[in-house]
Amino acid sequence: MNQPELGKLELSYHPLMEYGAAWELQKKSVLAIDAGEANEQLILLQHPPTYTIGSQNHPEHLLLSKEQLEQQGIALFEIDRGGDITYHGPGQLVGYPLLKLGEEGKVDLRGYLRRLESVIIDYLAAQGIEGTRKPEYTGVWVGDEKICAIGVKFNKSRSRRGFITSHGFAFNISEGIGQRGFQGIIPCGISSYGITSLEECTGRSFELEQVAEALIPYFLHHFPYEAVRAEGRPVPAD
Repeated sequence: MNQPELGKLELSYHPLMEYGAAWELQKKSVLAIDAGEANEQLILLQHPPTYTIGSQNHPEHLLLSKEQLEQQGIALFEIDRGGDITYHGPGQLVGYPLLKLGEEGKVDLRGYLRRLESVIIDYLAAQGIEGTRKPEYTGVWVGDEKICAIGVKFNKSRSRRGFITSHGFAFNISEGIGQRGFQGIIPCGISSYGITSLEECTGRSFELEQVAEALIPYFLHHFPYEAVRAEGRPVPAD
């Protein structure tokens, strides 16, 4: 029996992209994917220091004034993903999967979030770290410290039944990221738990682009696609 043909997933990595530019890129790409004019995508990148407030809309969880944000050079965006406030900045790998869900009208939105968590959990396991879930929250934890936040938007398709995903995960890589950016907020509205990073959990140093590359096979395990680079080069299978 022939296996069904895998859809193409376009991969791209950006060392640093302003949050507003990345948000616009996502919105344009979602429309193009839905119209059949572009492949589904996984965009991996870093942002300059930025706070984003999601649709739960709790501005009181931002602890800095407008003046303090300007002094510290931190941008602020109120955006259309689910969830509360979080931080993005150098030393954090952000992933934006732009995927079609529910081609047959069967959409497991919660299952999509669990699969994203599994990508990070499996990668952590390969580094000797036990990543876990907390039933009441979305994201990945090491003990009682969050290492990866997840917040997504399900964009209703205009051309078929189902959705196109946007936004995604923020995986803390560099040591000290919790002190640099998260102290100005109540991350995700959760004050009872801390923030950690890959380097703090392992005691080793990591290059962001190397982590991005190493994460791809774990993503493809949970989201089977034929992966290609943005410039059209194929991605060798492991």
